[in-house]
Amino acid sequence: MSPAQPDGQDPKSDLRFYLRMARTAVVWKLEGLSEYDIRRPLVPSGTNLLGLVKHLAGMELGYLGEPFGRRFPEPLPWFEHGARPNADLWAAADETREAILGLYRRANEHCDVTIDNFPLDATVTIPWWGPDGSSTTLHRLLIHVIAETSRHAGHADLVRELIDGGIGLHPRNSNIWGQDDLPSHRARVEAAAREAAGRLPDP
Repeated sequence: MSPAQPDGQDPKSDLRFYLRMARTAVVWKLEGLSEYDIRRPLVPSGTNLLGLVKHLAGMELGYLGEPFGRRFPEPLPWFEHGARPNADLWAAADETREAILGLYRRANEHCDVTIDNFPLDATVTIPWWGPDGSSTTLHRLLIHVIAETSRHAGHADLVRELIDGGIGLHPRNSNIWGQDDLPSHRARVEAAAREAAGRLPDP
């Protein structure tokens, strides 16, 4: 279910709307898929659907939790010393779909409390941003988290399409015009690419 449209009168409500839209899109991409399909890497970098959700849970908490003095009560072992590189970007065999989706939901709720309880101009420090960018505001961090979530929602779009052809923003809005004519559309795009390649020199 997509969140209600904001009225445009409150900047925080606008930011929350777009964050919730991106969160919803990411989670929906896992619906109806097998355990294998939500975990398997579809590109050489290893990008996979359940790993994206796991990564986004930690990302939100890193920006909208502890910097505001709100430590998340659950351990995140993939961030601890000695964890494998990129351990937050994939699900181990014993990490269940329910556990990771539940973690993401609880992380969202934890971060929503931060959004509710602090003004947009509240200032915090992000140590890994370095001395020139470490001091920032809730407003900027919300934009950062929305951008990061939306970026990974785009990754999820492509991974899901590679799995079963599923596309769209959410169940009631494909956000794709001419969905019934996609094979013809793809053929037109391919033909234009080949024609351009024959006419134009590569840089």
